[in-house]
Amino acid sequence: MQKKAVVLEHVEHLIARYAQLAPCREVILAAYGLLKSCYDAGGMLLVCGNGGSGADAEHIVGELMKEFAKKRPLPAEEQQRLRDLSAQLSWQDGELLAAHLQGALPAVTLTSNIALSTAYANDAVPELAFAQQVYGYGRAENVLLGISTSGNSQNVLCALMTAKLKGMKTVGLTGADGGKMRALCDVCICVPASFTPDIQELHLPVYHCLCRMLEEAYFG
Repeated sequence: MQKKAVVLEHVEHLIARYAQLAPCREVILAAYGLLKSCYDAGGMLLVCGNGGSGADAEHIVGELMKEFAKKRPLPAEEQQRLRDLSAQLSWQDGELLAAHLQGALPAVTLTSNIALSTAYANDAVPELAFAQQVYGYGRAENVLLGISTSGNSQNVLCALMTAKLKGMKTVGLTGADGGKMRALCDVCICVPASFTPDIQELHLPVYHCLCRMLEEAYFG
């Protein structure tokens, strides 16, 4: 119960700093609930977006896959296992791994696989490069987070539709209008802005909040 209260404090801190996000409070909590269920089930987060939103996708993955605001040392039994393996194999870096590997929340960005995405764009349909990756990675326990300031980016919409095909839950991060993403997302966080730079400036504190909540839940 105490950990849950600390997790929720991150949302209250977000609203205190960005009062305009108060209308998004419940939907942010709903997005957190989906992501927490994903990780509880052993799933993985897939993230996609274009341009600045693609950079945000990379940023999110970076915060989840390594320490963000808290240290994430490996469990003591894993540290010892690394030391034992190092001794068995006469390999000197076991202690380095034991001391510096960090706990991770599995996440991948669909924007970074340049060989696959450019090959797919050249050989097939460019708008389906994200969707093809969702089809390959897609499992019912995974979640897709699609980021689009307009809510109408075709490649993100196709990825969300493919996630539905694979039985995945979907989260959207967009602007006030929501666009076509609303109908394809189980949870759609529509920040109260309509100008692209303003939307992106509000996306960052929202996903930072989600990442801190998840980190608190698993590593607090």
